Amino acid sequence: MVAGRRYTAHMDIPVTTPDLNTTLARLRAAHMAHTPDYAQRMDDLARLRAAYQPRVEEFAKAMSADFGRRSRHESLLSDGMTVLKEIDYLRRHLRGWMRPKRAAADWLFFPARTEVRYQPLGVIGIIAPWNYPVNLALKPLAAAIGAGNHVMLKPSEHTPRTAELLKAMLAEVFPDDRVTTVLGGPDVAAAFAALPLDHLFFTGSTAVGRKVMAAAAPNLTPVTLELGGKSPVIIAADYPLAMAVDRIAAGKFLNAGQTCIAPDYVLLPKAAIPAFVEEMRKYVSQRYADLAGNPDYSSIVNPGQYARLKSYLDQAQAAGAKIIELAPGDAGQRVLPPTLVLDAREDLALMQEEIFGPILPLVAMDSVDAAIDYVNARPRPLSLYHFDNDKARTQRVLERTVAGGVSVNDTVLHFAQIELPFGGVGPSGMGHYHGREGFLAFSKQKPVLYQARWTSMKLMRPPYRGVADFLVKFLTR
Repeated sequence: MVAGRRYTAHMDIPVTTPDLNTTLARLRAAHMAHTPDYAQRMDDLARLRAAYQPRVEEFAKAMSADFGRRSRHESLLSDGMTVLKEIDYLRRHLRGWMRPKRAAADWLFFPARTEVRYQPLGVIGIIAPWNYPVNLALKPLAAAIGAGNHVMLKPSEHTPRTAELLKAMLAEVFPDDRVTTVLGGPDVAAAFAALPLDHLFFTGSTAVGRKVMAAAAPNLTPVTLELGGKSPVIIAADYPLAMAVDRIAAGKFLNAGQTCIAPDYVLLPKAAIPAFVEEMRKYVSQRYADLAGNPDYSSIVNPGQYARLKSYLDQAQAAGAKIIELAPGDAGQRVLPPTLVLDAREDLALMQEEIFGPILPLVAMDSVDAAIDYVNARPRPLSLYHFDNDKARTQRVLERTVAGGVSVNDTVLHFAQIELPFGGVGPSGMGHYHGREGFLAFSKQKPVLYQARWTSMKLMRPPYRGVADFLVKFLTR
Protein backbone atom coordinates (compact mmCIF):
# COMPACT_ATOMS: atom_id res chain seq x y z
CA MET A 1 0.00 0.00 0.00
CA VAL A 2 1.37 3.42 -0.93
CA ALA A 3 1.72 5.92 1.89
CA GLY A 4 -0.53 8.94 1.61
CA ARG A 5 -2.40 11.62 3.51
CA ARG A 6 -6.05 11.86 4.43
CA TYR A 7 -8.29 13.84 6.79
CA THR A 8 -10.38 12.09 9.41
CA ALA A 9 -14.13 12.73 9.45
CA HIS A 10 -15.23 15.80 11.43
CA MET A 11 -11.61 16.79 12.09
CA ASP A 12 -8.94 18.87 10.40
CA ILE A 13 -5.99 16.83 11.65
CA PRO A 14 -3.96 15.34 8.78
CA VAL A 15 -3.23 11.65 9.23
CA THR A 16 -0.45 9.82 7.46
CA THR A 17 -1.49 6.42 6.14
CA PRO A 18 1.46 4.12 6.82
CA ASP A 19 2.89 1.42 4.63
CA LEU A 20 1.09 -1.44 6.36
CA ASN A 21 3.40 -4.19 5.12
CA THR A 22 6.43 -2.35 6.47
CA THR A 23 4.65 -1.87 9.79
CA LEU A 24 3.75 -5.55 9.99
CA ALA A 25 7.31 -6.58 9.12
CA ARG A 26 8.67 -4.35 11.91
CA LEU A 27 6.35 -5.84 14.52
CA ARG A 28 7.00 -9.40 13.37
CA ALA A 29 10.78 -8.97 13.40
CA ALA A 30 10.63 -7.54 16.92
CA HIS A 31 8.44 -10.43 18.10
CA MET A 32 10.76 -13.05 16.61
CA ALA A 33 13.76 -11.35 18.20
CA HIS A 34 12.19 -11.24 21.65
CA THR A 35 8.89 -12.93 22.44
CA PRO A 36 7.43 -11.27 25.56
CA ASP A 37 7.85 -13.44 28.65
CA TYR A 38 5.66 -13.42 31.75
CA ALA A 39 7.42 -10.42 33.32
CA GLN A 40 7.14 -8.37 30.11
CA ARG A 41 3.46 -9.20 29.66
CA MET A 42 2.60 -8.32 33.24
CA ASP A 43 4.50 -5.06 32.92
CA ASP A 44 2.80 -4.22 29.62
CA LEU A 45 -0.65 -4.82 31.11
CA ALA A 46 0.17 -2.85 34.25
CA ARG A 47 1.38 0.13 32.20
CA LEU A 48 -1.67 -0.07 29.95
CA ARG A 49 -3.95 0.09 32.99
CA ALA A 50 -1.93 2.89 34.57
CA ALA A 51 -2.18 4.92 31.37
CA TYR A 52 -5.87 4.27 30.75
CA GLN A 53 -7.42 4.64 34.21
CA PRO A 54 -6.61 8.38 34.61
CA ARG A 55 -7.86 8.98 31.06
CA VAL A 56 -11.26 7.29 31.43
CA GLU A 57 -13.06 10.63 31.75
CA GLU A 58 -11.09 12.05 28.83
CA PHE A 59 -12.11 9.11 26.68
CA ALA A 60 -15.75 9.54 27.74
CA LYS A 61 -15.61 13.16 26.56
CA ALA A 62 -13.99 12.14 23.27
CA MET A 63 -16.66 9.51 22.63
CA SER A 64 -19.40 12.01 23.44
CA ALA A 65 -17.88 14.50 21.00
CA ASP A 66 -17.67 11.80 18.32
CA PHE A 67 -21.31 10.78 18.78
CA GLY A 68 -22.60 14.30 19.18
CA ARG A 69 -23.85 13.25 22.60
CA ARG A 70 -23.11 10.07 24.49
CA SER A 71 -24.04 9.19 28.03
CA ARG A 72 -21.04 9.82 30.29
CA HIS A 73 -22.12 7.18 32.79
CA GLU A 74 -22.68 4.57 30.11
CA SER A 75 -19.22 5.33 28.70
CA LEU A 76 -17.62 5.02 32.14
CA LEU A 77 -19.28 1.63 32.64
CA SER A 78 -19.17 0.09 29.17
CA ASP A 79 -15.82 1.46 27.99
CA GLY A 80 -14.18 2.20 31.34
CA MET A 81 -15.01 -0.34 34.03
CA THR A 82 -15.13 -3.32 31.66
CA VAL A 83 -11.66 -2.64 30.25
CA LEU A 84 -10.09 -2.16 33.68
CA LYS A 85 -11.71 -5.35 34.98
CA GLU A 86 -10.45 -7.27 31.95
CA ILE A 87 -6.86 -6.12 32.52
CA ASP A 88 -7.06 -6.93 36.24
CA TYR A 89 -8.46 -10.39 35.49
CA LEU A 90 -5.73 -11.11 32.96
CA ARG A 91 -3.00 -10.12 35.40
CA ARG A 92 -4.51 -12.24 38.19
CA HIS A 93 -4.63 -15.41 36.12
CA LEU A 94 -1.85 -15.02 33.57
CA ARG A 95 0.81 -17.07 35.34
CA GLY A 96 -1.48 -20.08 35.63
CA TRP A 97 -2.69 -19.81 32.04
CA MET A 98 0.86 -19.65 30.67
CA ARG A 99 2.00 -22.74 32.55
CA PRO A 100 2.14 -25.87 30.34
CA LYS A 101 -0.69 -28.27 31.19
CA ARG A 102 0.00 -31.95 31.68
CA ALA A 103 -2.17 -34.16 29.48
CA ALA A 104 -2.82 -37.87 29.91
CA ALA A 105 -0.80 -39.96 27.47
CA ASP A 106 -2.57 -42.99 26.08
CA TRP A 107 -1.46 -46.18 27.93
CA LEU A 108 -0.43 -47.73 24.64
CA PHE A 109 2.46 -45.27 24.38
CA PHE A 110 3.81 -45.81 27.91
CA PRO A 111 6.07 -44.42 29.29
CA ALA A 112 5.74 -41.32 27.06
CA ARG A 113 4.27 -38.19 28.62
CA THR A 114 2.40 -35.29 27.03
CA GLU A 115 1.57 -31.66 27.68
CA VAL A 116 -0.03 -28.62 26.06
CA ARG A 117 2.02 -25.45 25.76
CA TYR A 118 0.53 -22.01 25.12
CA GLN A 119 2.55 -20.13 22.54
CA PRO A 120 1.90 -16.60 21.24
CA LEU A 121 0.89 -16.48 17.60
CA GLY A 122 2.97 -13.44 16.64
CA VAL A 123 1.33 -10.27 15.32
CA ILE A 124 -2.40 -9.83 15.93
CA GLY A 125 -4.49 -7.43 13.86
CA ILE A 126 -7.51 -5.84 15.57
CA ILE A 127 -10.17 -3.89 13.66
CA ALA A 128 -12.39 -2.11 16.19
CA PRO A 129 -15.88 -0.65 15.58
CA TRP A 130 -17.37 2.73 16.43
CA ASN A 131 -20.18 1.78 18.82
CA TYR A 132 -17.93 0.95 21.81
CA PRO A 133 -14.68 2.27 20.37
CA VAL A 134 -12.55 1.86 23.50
CA ASN A 135 -13.98 -1.36 24.94
CA LEU A 136 -13.82 -3.22 21.63
CA ALA A 137 -10.29 -2.00 20.95
CA LEU A 138 -8.62 -2.40 24.34
CA LYS A 139 -10.21 -5.64 25.56
CA PRO A 140 -8.94 -7.72 22.64
CA LEU A 141 -5.67 -5.77 22.69
CA ALA A 142 -5.14 -6.62 26.37
CA ALA A 143 -5.88 -10.29 25.69
CA ALA A 144 -3.43 -10.34 22.78
CA ILE A 145 -0.74 -8.68 24.91
CA GLY A 146 -1.43 -11.11 27.75
CA ALA A 147 -0.96 -14.00 25.34
CA GLY A 148 2.47 -12.61 24.40
CA ASN A 149 1.72 -11.12 21.00
CA HIS A 150 2.46 -7.83 19.28
CA VAL A 151 -0.54 -5.88 17.96
CA MET A 152 -1.64 -3.74 15.03
CA LEU A 153 -4.82 -1.85 15.95
CA LYS A 154 -7.18 -0.18 13.47
CA PRO A 155 -9.79 1.98 15.30
CA SER A 156 -12.95 3.11 13.53
CA GLU A 157 -12.81 6.25 11.42
CA HIS A 158 -16.37 7.08 12.57
CA THR A 159 -15.07 8.00 16.04
CA PRO A 160 -11.97 10.00 15.04
CA ARG A 161 -11.36 11.84 18.32
CA THR A 162 -11.41 8.58 20.22
CA ALA A 163 -9.12 6.98 17.64
CA GLU A 164 -6.61 9.80 17.97
CA LEU A 165 -6.69 9.50 21.75
CA LEU A 166 -6.16 5.73 21.56
CA LYS A 167 -3.22 6.20 19.23
CA ALA A 168 -1.59 8.79 21.49
CA MET A 169 -2.07 6.74 24.66
CA LEU A 170 -0.82 3.48 23.17
CA ALA A 171 2.23 5.25 21.74
CA GLU A 172 3.12 6.33 25.29
CA VAL A 173 2.68 2.82 26.70
CA PHE A 174 4.28 0.63 24.04
CA PRO A 175 7.22 0.88 21.65
CA ASP A 176 6.01 1.05 18.06
CA ASP A 177 7.40 -2.41 17.30
CA ARG A 178 5.13 -3.94 19.97
CA VAL A 179 1.83 -2.06 19.47
CA THR A 180 1.02 0.18 16.51
CA THR A 181 -2.21 2.09 15.88
CA VAL A 182 -3.22 2.59 12.26
CA LEU A 183 -5.67 5.37 11.40
CA GLY A 184 -7.67 5.65 8.20
CA GLY A 185 -10.93 4.95 6.44
CA PRO A 186 -12.41 1.96 4.60
CA ASP A 187 -9.50 1.78 2.14
CA VAL A 188 -7.04 1.39 5.00
CA ALA A 189 -9.30 -1.17 6.71
CA ALA A 190 -9.49 -3.21 3.50
CA ALA A 191 -5.70 -3.21 3.13
CA PHE A 192 -5.33 -4.02 6.83
CA ALA A 193 -7.60 -7.09 6.55
CA ALA A 194 -5.59 -8.35 3.57
CA LEU A 195 -2.28 -8.38 5.48
CA PRO A 196 -0.63 -11.75 6.23
CA LEU A 197 -1.25 -11.36 9.97
CA ASP A 198 -0.93 -14.24 12.42
CA HIS A 199 -4.53 -13.66 13.54
CA LEU A 200 -7.16 -11.08 12.65
CA PHE A 201 -9.79 -9.97 15.17
CA PHE A 202 -12.72 -8.02 13.73
CA THR A 203 -15.79 -6.54 15.42
CA GLY A 204 -18.51 -5.11 13.21
CA SER A 205 -21.47 -5.89 11.01
CA THR A 206 -22.14 -9.25 9.37
CA ALA A 207 -21.91 -7.66 5.91
CA VAL A 208 -18.46 -6.21 6.56
CA GLY A 209 -17.45 -9.40 8.35
CA ARG A 210 -17.93 -11.31 5.10
CA LYS A 211 -15.58 -8.89 3.34
CA VAL A 212 -13.00 -9.16 6.11
CA MET A 213 -13.06 -12.95 5.94
CA ALA A 214 -12.70 -12.86 2.15
CA ALA A 215 -9.75 -10.46 2.42
CA ALA A 216 -8.05 -12.72 4.98
CA ALA A 217 -8.65 -15.92 2.99
CA PRO A 218 -5.79 -15.62 0.42
CA ASN A 219 -3.27 -15.56 3.29
CA LEU A 220 -5.18 -18.22 5.27
CA THR A 221 -5.13 -15.73 8.14
CA PRO A 222 -7.10 -17.14 11.10
CA VAL A 223 -9.98 -14.85 12.01
CA THR A 224 -12.15 -14.11 15.00
CA LEU A 225 -15.30 -12.36 13.82
CA GLU A 226 -17.49 -10.66 16.42
CA LEU A 227 -20.53 -9.70 14.35
CA GLY A 228 -24.18 -9.04 15.16
CA GLY A 229 -27.56 -9.90 13.73
CA LYS A 230 -31.08 -9.79 15.06
CA SER A 231 -31.08 -10.79 18.73
CA PRO A 232 -34.60 -11.90 19.74
CA VAL A 233 -36.51 -11.58 22.99
CA ILE A 234 -39.04 -14.27 23.93
CA ILE A 235 -41.55 -13.42 26.67
CA ALA A 236 -43.69 -16.17 28.18
CA ALA A 237 -47.36 -15.34 28.70
CA ASP A 238 -47.21 -15.58 32.49
CA TYR A 239 -43.97 -13.64 33.06
CA PRO A 240 -44.43 -10.30 34.92
CA LEU A 241 -44.58 -7.86 32.03
CA ALA A 242 -43.44 -4.76 33.93
CA MET A 243 -40.25 -6.54 34.99
CA ALA A 244 -39.61 -7.78 31.46
CA VAL A 245 -40.09 -4.31 29.98
CA ASP A 246 -37.77 -2.71 32.54
CA ARG A 247 -34.95 -5.11 31.67
CA ILE A 248 -35.55 -5.13 27.92
CA ALA A 249 -35.60 -1.32 27.80
CA ALA A 250 -32.39 -1.08 29.83
CA GLY A 251 -30.60 -3.29 27.31
CA LYS A 252 -32.24 -1.81 24.23
CA PHE A 253 -31.69 1.87 24.96
CA LEU A 254 -28.12 1.50 26.24
CA ASN A 255 -26.07 3.63 23.83
CA ALA A 256 -29.38 4.40 22.05
CA GLY A 257 -29.54 0.83 20.79
CA GLN A 258 -26.14 1.00 19.08
CA THR A 259 -25.05 -2.26 20.68
CA CYS A 260 -24.42 -5.54 18.86
CA ILE A 261 -26.21 -7.55 21.56
CA ALA A 262 -29.15 -5.14 21.99
CA PRO A 263 -32.59 -6.77 21.86
CA ASP A 264 -33.62 -6.47 18.21
CA TYR A 265 -37.26 -7.58 18.34
CA VAL A 266 -39.70 -9.02 20.88
CA LEU A 267 -41.82 -12.16 20.50
CA LEU A 268 -44.78 -12.07 22.91
CA PRO A 269 -48.47 -13.04 23.15
CA LYS A 270 -50.72 -10.76 21.10
CA ALA A 271 -52.86 -10.02 24.15
CA ALA A 272 -49.80 -8.65 25.98
CA ILE A 273 -48.82 -6.08 23.32
CA PRO A 274 -50.99 -3.15 24.57
CA ALA A 275 -49.69 -3.59 28.13
CA PHE A 276 -46.10 -3.87 26.82
CA VAL A 277 -46.54 -0.54 25.00
CA GLU A 278 -47.87 1.18 28.12
CA GLU A 279 -45.12 -0.20 30.34
CA MET A 280 -42.55 1.02 27.83
CA ARG A 281 -44.14 4.49 27.87
CA LYS A 282 -43.80 4.55 31.65
CA TYR A 283 -40.17 3.47 31.47
CA VAL A 284 -39.20 6.16 28.97
CA SER A 285 -41.05 8.92 30.82
CA GLN A 286 -39.40 7.93 34.11
CA ARG A 287 -35.87 7.30 32.81
CA TYR A 288 -35.56 9.83 30.00
CA ALA A 289 -37.45 12.97 30.97
CA ASP A 290 -36.87 15.70 28.35
CA LEU A 291 -35.33 13.21 25.96
CA ALA A 292 -34.06 15.77 23.43
CA GLY A 293 -31.76 17.41 25.99
CA ASN A 294 -31.12 14.40 28.22
CA PRO A 295 -27.39 13.71 28.74
CA ASP A 296 -28.16 10.09 29.67
CA TYR A 297 -29.51 9.25 26.21
CA SER A 298 -27.00 9.02 23.37
CA SER A 299 -27.22 10.43 19.88
CA ILE A 300 -26.98 8.31 16.77
CA VAL A 301 -23.31 8.36 15.83
CA ASN A 302 -23.49 10.08 12.43
CA PRO A 303 -25.91 11.36 9.78
CA GLY A 304 -25.59 8.19 7.70
CA GLN A 305 -26.67 5.92 10.55
CA TYR A 306 -29.48 8.30 11.49
CA ALA A 307 -30.76 8.35 7.90
CA ARG A 308 -30.61 4.55 7.73
CA LEU A 309 -32.79 4.20 10.84
CA LYS A 310 -35.25 6.83 9.63
CA SER A 311 -35.54 5.01 6.31
CA TYR A 312 -36.44 1.80 8.15
CA LEU A 313 -39.26 3.63 9.95
CA ASP A 314 -40.46 5.41 6.81
CA GLN A 315 -40.59 2.14 4.88
CA ALA A 316 -42.44 0.38 7.69
CA GLN A 317 -44.99 3.20 8.02
CA ALA A 318 -45.59 3.26 4.28
CA ALA A 319 -46.24 -0.49 4.41
CA GLY A 320 -48.93 -0.07 7.08
CA ALA A 321 -46.95 -0.74 10.28
CA LYS A 322 -47.84 1.26 13.38
CA ILE A 323 -44.98 3.48 14.58
CA ILE A 324 -45.08 4.49 18.25
CA GLU A 325 -42.56 7.16 19.30
CA LEU A 326 -42.31 7.11 23.08
CA ALA A 327 -40.91 10.64 23.43
CA PRO A 328 -40.06 13.62 21.21
CA GLY A 329 -36.67 13.32 19.51
CA ASP A 330 -34.36 15.91 17.99
CA ALA A 331 -33.33 15.38 14.39
CA GLY A 332 -30.82 18.24 14.55
CA GLN A 333 -28.91 16.47 17.31
CA ARG A 334 -29.54 13.01 15.78
CA VAL A 335 -31.57 12.02 18.85
CA LEU A 336 -33.83 9.21 17.65
CA PRO A 337 -36.48 8.51 20.29
CA PRO A 338 -37.27 5.06 21.67
CA THR A 339 -39.71 3.73 19.11
CA LEU A 340 -41.96 0.66 19.02
CA VAL A 341 -43.17 -0.85 15.76
CA LEU A 342 -46.30 -2.98 15.50
CA ASP A 343 -47.57 -5.09 12.60
CA ALA A 344 -44.39 -4.84 10.54
CA ARG A 345 -44.28 -7.10 7.48
CA GLU A 346 -41.53 -9.69 7.38
CA ASP A 347 -40.12 -8.39 4.10
CA LEU A 348 -39.33 -4.93 5.52
CA ALA A 349 -35.73 -3.87 6.11
CA LEU A 350 -36.63 -3.42 9.78
CA MET A 351 -37.37 -7.14 10.03
CA GLN A 352 -34.53 -8.34 7.81
CA GLU A 353 -31.53 -6.23 8.86
CA GLU A 354 -29.92 -5.70 12.26
CA ILE A 355 -31.53 -2.51 13.59
CA PHE A 356 -28.65 -1.10 15.66
CA GLY A 357 -30.73 1.75 17.04
CA PRO A 358 -33.55 2.49 19.54
CA ILE A 359 -36.30 0.87 17.41
CA LEU A 360 -38.05 -2.24 18.75
CA PRO A 361 -40.55 -4.26 16.68
CA LEU A 362 -43.12 -6.30 18.58
CA VAL A 363 -44.16 -9.60 16.98
CA ALA A 364 -47.25 -11.46 18.17
CA MET A 365 -46.53 -15.12 18.96
CA ASP A 366 -49.02 -17.67 20.31
CA SER A 367 -46.58 -19.65 22.45
CA VAL A 368 -42.96 -20.07 23.48
CA ASP A 369 -42.71 -23.08 21.15
CA ALA A 370 -43.94 -20.96 18.24
CA ALA A 371 -41.34 -18.34 19.18
CA ILE A 372 -38.62 -21.01 19.11
CA ASP A 373 -39.69 -22.01 15.60
CA TYR A 374 -39.65 -18.33 14.53
CA VAL A 375 -36.10 -17.86 15.82
CA ASN A 376 -34.88 -21.11 14.27
CA ALA A 377 -36.22 -20.10 10.86
CA ARG A 378 -33.80 -17.17 10.80
CA PRO A 379 -30.01 -16.73 10.95
CA ARG A 380 -28.50 -17.67 14.29
CA PRO A 381 -28.36 -14.58 16.52
CA LEU A 382 -25.50 -13.18 18.56
CA SER A 383 -27.73 -13.10 21.67
CA LEU A 384 -31.07 -14.48 22.74
CA TYR A 385 -33.18 -13.30 25.67
CA HIS A 386 -35.85 -15.42 27.33
CA PHE A 387 -38.21 -14.17 30.06
CA ASP A 388 -39.88 -17.06 31.84
CA ASN A 389 -40.20 -18.48 35.35
CA ASP A 390 -41.05 -21.95 34.04
CA LYS A 391 -37.78 -23.89 34.20
CA ALA A 392 -38.94 -26.58 31.78
CA ARG A 393 -39.86 -24.04 29.11
CA THR A 394 -36.57 -22.22 29.64
CA GLN A 395 -34.67 -25.48 29.19
CA ARG A 396 -36.60 -26.06 25.99
CA VAL A 397 -35.53 -22.66 24.66
CA LEU A 398 -31.90 -23.29 25.62
CA GLU A 399 -31.84 -26.75 24.07
CA ARG A 400 -33.71 -26.02 20.86
CA THR A 401 -32.11 -22.70 19.84
CA VAL A 402 -28.54 -21.89 18.89
CA ALA A 403 -27.24 -18.41 19.75
CA GLY A 404 -23.93 -16.78 20.56
CA GLY A 405 -25.02 -16.17 24.17
CA VAL A 406 -28.13 -16.07 26.31
CA SER A 407 -29.43 -14.04 29.24
CA VAL A 408 -32.45 -15.55 30.98
CA ASN A 409 -34.80 -12.99 32.56
CA ASP A 410 -32.52 -10.10 31.60
CA THR A 411 -30.68 -8.63 28.62
CA VAL A 412 -27.05 -7.91 27.61
CA LEU A 413 -25.58 -8.77 31.03
CA HIS A 414 -24.01 -12.04 29.89
CA PHE A 415 -21.50 -9.88 27.98
CA ALA A 416 -20.17 -8.50 31.28
CA GLN A 417 -19.43 -11.94 32.78
CA ILE A 418 -15.68 -12.28 32.41
CA GLU A 419 -15.76 -16.04 33.12
CA LEU A 420 -18.12 -16.63 30.16
CA PRO A 421 -16.85 -16.91 26.58
CA PHE A 422 -18.29 -14.28 24.28
CA GLY A 423 -18.78 -14.80 20.55
CA GLY A 424 -21.27 -15.46 17.82
CA VAL A 425 -22.19 -18.46 15.72
CA GLY A 426 -22.39 -18.55 11.93
CA PRO A 427 -23.76 -15.23 10.63
CA SER A 428 -23.29 -13.65 14.07
CA GLY A 429 -19.60 -14.50 14.24
CA MET A 430 -16.95 -17.10 14.94
CA GLY A 431 -14.50 -17.54 17.79
CA HIS A 432 -14.63 -16.33 21.39
CA TYR A 433 -12.85 -13.99 23.75
CA HIS A 434 -13.15 -12.46 27.26
CA GLY A 435 -11.02 -13.71 30.13
CA ARG A 436 -9.22 -17.00 29.47
CA GLU A 437 -11.01 -17.36 26.13
CA GLY A 438 -9.20 -14.25 24.90
CA PHE A 439 -5.86 -15.68 26.01
CA LEU A 440 -6.65 -18.91 24.15
CA ALA A 441 -7.88 -17.09 21.03
CA PHE A 442 -4.48 -15.44 20.61
CA SER A 443 -2.39 -18.49 21.58
CA LYS A 444 -1.39 -21.63 19.77
CA GLN A 445 -2.17 -24.60 22.00
CA LYS A 446 0.88 -26.61 21.05
CA PRO A 447 0.69 -30.34 21.85
CA VAL A 448 4.00 -31.92 22.89
CA LEU A 449 4.92 -35.58 23.40
CA TYR A 450 8.08 -36.47 25.34
CA GLN A 451 9.35 -39.92 24.46
CA ALA A 452 11.30 -41.99 26.98
CA ARG A 453 14.58 -43.86 26.43
CA TRP A 454 12.59 -47.08 26.10
CA THR A 455 9.28 -47.03 24.23
CA SER A 456 6.55 -49.61 23.86
CA MET A 457 6.26 -48.53 20.23
CA LYS A 458 9.34 -50.68 19.45
CA LEU A 459 7.00 -53.66 19.72
CA MET A 460 5.00 -52.31 16.80
CA ARG A 461 7.75 -52.29 14.18
CA PRO A 462 7.69 -54.49 11.07
CA PRO A 463 7.90 -57.31 10.26
CA TYR A 464 4.41 -57.70 11.76
CA ARG A 465 4.74 -61.21 13.13
CA GLY A 466 4.71 -62.65 16.57
CA VAL A 467 4.15 -59.97 19.24
CA ALA A 468 3.48 -57.24 16.67
CA ASP A 469 0.85 -59.35 14.93
CA PHE A 470 -0.80 -60.16 18.27
CA LEU A 471 -0.85 -56.49 19.34
CA VAL A 472 -2.36 -55.31 16.02
CA LYS A 473 -5.12 -57.91 16.32
CA PHE A 474 -5.67 -57.05 19.98
CA LEU A 475 -5.88 -53.31 19.36
CA THR A 476 -8.31 -53.68 16.42
CA ARG A 477 -10.54 -56.31 18.05
